[in-house]
Amino acid sequence: MMRFLVTNDDGISAPGIDTLASVARQLGHVRVLAPVAPSSGISHQVTTHRPLRLSEHGEDEFALEGTPVDCVRVGLRGLHLQVDWILSGINAGGNLGADVYISGTVAAVREGTLLGKPGIALSHYKRRDRDFDWSRAARWTLAVLRQLLPRGCPSGSFWSVNFPNPAPHDPEPEIVFCSLDPHPLPVQFQREDNLFHYRGDYHARPRDPDSDVAVCLGGNIAVCLLQLRPGS
Repeated sequence: MMRFLVTNDDGISAPGIDTLASVARQLGHVRVLAPVAPSSGISHQVTTHRPLRLSEHGEDEFALEGTPVDCVRVGLRGLHLQVDWILSGINAGGNLGADVYISGTVAAVREGTLLGKPGIALSHYKRRDRDFDWSRAARWTLAVLRQLLPRGCPSGSFWSVNFPNPAPHDPEPEIVFCSLDPHPLPVQFQREDNLFHYRGDYHARPRDPDSDVAVCLGGNIAVCLLQLRPGS
């Protein structure tokens, strides 16, 4: 039976991690170890200056007072869990292009790769005018896992998956293997005296036509193989 460590950066109580864990349980044994509180956008931050408190959240579910990367480290090096894959998500928001360097969701899987475990980060893009449909996301997750788990990961690499946010009547999205978009995020600020308010337009970001940004915003499931080292 395949063994999974499931984590996220939205926190142990987020609906996305419940969806991911329930799907993974159809494919193997699941242990959930996630941050107590939301910790989005903290990238590969780790905690080394204080103890990390672990508490039970349910059967085979634990919450850690730490970051997503802390969760993977504690799971693999603190609790010595025997797992075959690290799964992270489902993040409530896309992690496309340059987002992968900011994302705690992606960082958890990257840490697993550094520690020798293959991984998949799953994120769900959201339009401002549409809610998430987690039952639909569960269906997509199962289809993606059934494709990626048999493939495995080449050494030093991991998968990043982004679900689109189509309208209910739109056709089912296709799974598209693509490259990571190289463009920077459209970062702008509004200044009020010495206060700078972020006003970047995420939805207007530039994109290459065959990249993950274009695939996901175009209504399909974007799947990227990311590498720890360029050219590895």
